[in-house]
Amino acid sequence: MKEKKSMIGAVIDGVSGIFLPIINLLSAAGILKGVLAILTATNILPEAGETYVVLNAIADSLFYFLPIILAFTSAKKFGSDPFTAMVIGGVLLYPALTDLFEAGTGILFAGIPMKAVIYHSSVIPIILAVALLSYVERLVYKILPDLVKGFFAPLICVVTVSLVTLFVFGPIGNVIGDGLAAAYEFVYRISPVIAGGILGAVIQPMVIFGFHWSLVLVAMNNISAKGSDTILALIGPAVFAQAGAAFAVCLKSKDKSFRSTCLSAVVSACFGVTEPAMFGVNLPLKKPMIAVCIGGGAGGAVAGLSGAQAMAFAFPSLITLPVFWGKGFWMYVTSCVIGFLTAFFLTMVLKYDAEKKE
Repeated sequence: MKEKKSMIGAVIDGVSGIFLPIINLLSAAGILKGVLAILTATNILPEAGETYVVLNAIADSLFYFLPIILAFTSAKKFGSDPFTAMVIGGVLLYPALTDLFEAGTGILFAGIPMKAVIYHSSVIPIILAVALLSYVERLVYKILPDLVKGFFAPLICVVTVSLVTLFVFGPIGNVIGDGLAAAYEFVYRISPVIAGGILGAVIQPMVIFGFHWSLVLVAMNNISAKGSDTILALIGPAVFAQAGAAFAVCLKSKDKSFRSTCLSAVVSACFGVTEPAMFGVNLPLKKPMIAVCIGGGAGGAVAGLSGAQAMAFAFPSLITLPVFWGKGFWMYVTSCVIGFLTAFFLTMVLKYDAEKKE
């Protein structure tokens, strides 16, 4: 049991360490994508215009070149050379190769067929590649003599890991991503309302243990494969539920210092960062965290009913609302308000000591 826990902990720690350095960048790019979606939907900015092309390049570059960015953060986490990792990420996005893959054309490499896989905006293949790179590097640097390892080691690593990724990790990543997405879609199609209620209720406890990162991978894969995602919409109300509960604690507490902490946590949660509200306010007091789960579930059910989707990756917050522009947008906004108000009123009526807990 301990071994299983340690393996799960290692995976969670690894995924968290890979994505945390770029969370703010992902949100910033997602906000711009959302604003562009609104501007084009309202015909303020023509999609065929050159201004849109420039702005879309600014907004989309992070998502398109995500494998290279993740190559760097993964290398930092796995202890491999970040520049070697980035070169491997560049191989996956090389224009001539990408054009063939996007056309659905399989490639014969030395007579061996290579499956066509789209790598831009992908997540799983590059993480697997850099994990392998960390082992290959250690082996190569251990075997090669000092005289030649300076230039031969990177050569062997880039060629070996790139080929393994193109032949094995790319297709495997496709299967894993498609499988996760299919499993979620199966539940969502049975009942979006039930899916939203369950996911909205459990997502914040999942954050405590880092399990939410598995859903982040699915959401990214959905956006990469289909251009939209419903997971981010379903978890949005729970974010505002954290803010609502923390605001209620702020009003009930008599400790000025703690009230200041609560207020800053409310602002932070509204901008998509729930950890201060959860770990600093609601979780230590216990009952407000229960209110968060109930509020997140209630709002998540309404979000599921709305059919709202994220058109780009961004963690739900006030400033990323434009990402959800489209079908069911206003009902989605309502679901976030429901999450906030439900958690707020429950936290106000529940009996507990609303003072700071160590």
